Amino acid sequence: MNLHVIILCAPAGSVDLIALLLYILQGALARWPNPYQALVNVPNRLKSVSCGDGSSVECLANPNQGQFMIVVIGEILYDVFDDYERIGGAPANFAMHLKQLGLPVRLLTRVGDDARGRTILQLLETRGFDLDDVQVDSRHPTGTVRVALDQEGVPQFDIRTDVAYDYLNINACAPEMWREVRMVYIGSLVQRTARVSDGMKRFMTARTGGAEVFCDINLRPPHYRQETMAACLLYADILKLNTDELAQIQSSFGGPANEAALVEWIMARFAIGTLVLTHGAKGSTLYTAGQTINAAPPEEGSVVDTVGAGDAYAAVVAAGLVRKLDPARVVSWATQFAAHICTLPGAIPDDPAVYRWLQRMMEGKIDG
Repeated sequence: MNLHVIILCAPAGSVDLIALLLYILQGALARWPNPYQALVNVPNRLKSVSCGDGSSVECLANPNQGQFMIVVIGEILYDVFDDYERIGGAPANFAMHLKQLGLPVRLLTRVGDDARGRTILQLLETRGFDLDDVQVDSRHPTGTVRVALDQEGVPQFDIRTDVAYDYLNINACAPEMWREVRMVYIGSLVQRTARVSDGMKRFMTARTGGAEVFCDINLRPPHYRQETMAACLLYADILKLNTDELAQIQSSFGGPANEAALVEWIMARFAIGTLVLTHGAKGSTLYTAGQTINAAPPEEGSVVDTVGAGDAYAAVVAAGLVRKLDPARVVSWATQFAAHICTLPGAIPDDPAVYRWLQRMMEGKIDG
């Protein structure tokens, strides 16, 4: 009888029956008291979705979905410096920081079928990410960004276009059970094409379960359109931006000249519950209903480069807010961590010990 059910429920296409059987045997008893219920639920956890470029993605939802709570959507790429290159991209940096802080996270992204893409896949697997969430594009290369640093370590970016993440199908492997997701991270760069921005609209319309949207807007001229910027602001429950991006928003949508009044105006116009504004070397400010929290910059060592500092800051803020920790302590930790990242080469530390003090503070094991 069980074999009969499996044959009827196995979808047509490339899903391997042996893998299906192994999946059922591994997860059925743990997830459903009734094995028959496990079998009949399998088809609802498999889907093949067109990517719009002639290819398709076959997805098997993570059997441990209930254990993750943050979904990150966006680019992973290579930052190419004068004498070396490193894996980066704001969403990828954000996701990797969260992993190191012990938070369950999934990264929905797309890489090329090339040497850089394969290296990225190896890294993500080593860091514990689900590779089913990573689409591989046989027609477009892995994204790259040429990074030039000035004398103070501040980067200028030359971002390559028509790369794999410009063809990301956001709706291909998105989680089905949104009640188990507490936060969704988005940015603007991955939405620079109509293909992806339209997919994001469908994604945001279809999602259920009340997950908060954390938007690190990351405006990189000329890689955004005004309508994409407006959409990001409308999606956001929590918005992170810097003072330059605040000025760009004011230029596009108006608002008062005073910074605090402008922040209040943006939050009201776009129904944003929490806004975090970074001031570079001057620290940061968190705004929420009836509360403004300033965090002064810490004294740190000499700056190597500031690449990824904003992503480090955003990850700590997200980790703290999703855990419902004291916002004042969260922005202080975020400012300290971002300053420390500036003393290291690249956006992601190679040494996991960098995260231990922060993780212990978030877990309440030490004061800070």
